[in-house]
Amino acid sequence: MDSKTIILLVLGLILLLVSGKYLVESSVVIARHFRIPTGIIGLTIVAFGTSAPELLVSLQAAVQGHPDMAVGNVVGSNISNILLVLGLTTVIFPLVVQSESVKRDWPIMIGLSILLLLILLDYQISRLEGGLLILLLGGYILFSIYQSRKPQLNIPPVDVPLRKMKWGVAAIIFAISCIGLAFGASLLVDNAAEMAHYFGISERVISITMVALGTSLPELSTSLIAAFKKETDISLGNIIGSNIMNIVSVLGLTALIKPFSIVPELLTIDIPWMIGASVLLFLFMIPARKGRINRLEGSLLFLAYAIYIYFIFIG
Repeated sequence: MDSKTIILLVLGLILLLVSGKYLVESSVVIARHFRIPTGIIGLTIVAFGTSAPELLVSLQAAVQGHPDMAVGNVVGSNISNILLVLGLTTVIFPLVVQSESVKRDWPIMIGLSILLLLILLDYQISRLEGGLLILLLGGYILFSIYQSRKPQLNIPPVDVPLRKMKWGVAAIIFAISCIGLAFGASLLVDNAAEMAHYFGISERVISITMVALGTSLPELSTSLIAAFKKETDISLGNIIGSNIMNIVSVLGLTALIKPFSIVPELLTIDIPWMIGASVLLFLFMIPARKGRINRLEGSLLFLAYAIYIYFIFIG
């Protein structure tokens, strides 16, 4: 493997991060131009935008014949979101637990995680199963919009740094961002696969670690910045929402376009770890914990991530 592979892989990551950022910003400008309510923007456009890197990478991987990377990217991203992102965020500043996260968001996330486990019992995702996930995506969006309109719920505003730009300019930036995401995903998948072959490790392992961490960087950077500013009220809800969208939108759309199969280790090791991470998070979220995840609990989440990474490399 030469330095060109590493350079192109890093370039792919940068393209994904920058394009994803501008995709969200331009989408919000366009949505506000057409007077779409803020709550709906946050639950749909921003949620889709933050999952765009995972979607493009998984779709590109499936189309190019790297199915383990398609699923490993999503599962690894969900694991790192909980254990790494929330763990590090909470170590910096204790995380506030909103009641909606316990009563509504977490049950949906764990339910979809178990459903994914059941779908993959035959080691593949069919086009029909992809369609089922897309139907669940539509139901989740409608349910979230309905919940956001209830006056007793405090839906946080869309926290997206916006420049003063006309919606026409935003539309051009949106189109360029989509192209950037496509190129970034292609570079990341191609060169990650080459790196895996060079070092003699499986595409599953490289996708669970390097690729998943790369596509989770937006959540990581956003959460860490919020923690340093001591503004972590919406971090937990954002992470759980991202995990939900990864399953129903990323895997749903990918399977609908290109059905694929997986290696047994994803079913027997990685998805159980994803479910286990969700259960561990719930134990730290329950009301008996006084509505906060403290630094010790955050350290335990991060330790669990380190143990997981260690075992998948030596396994």
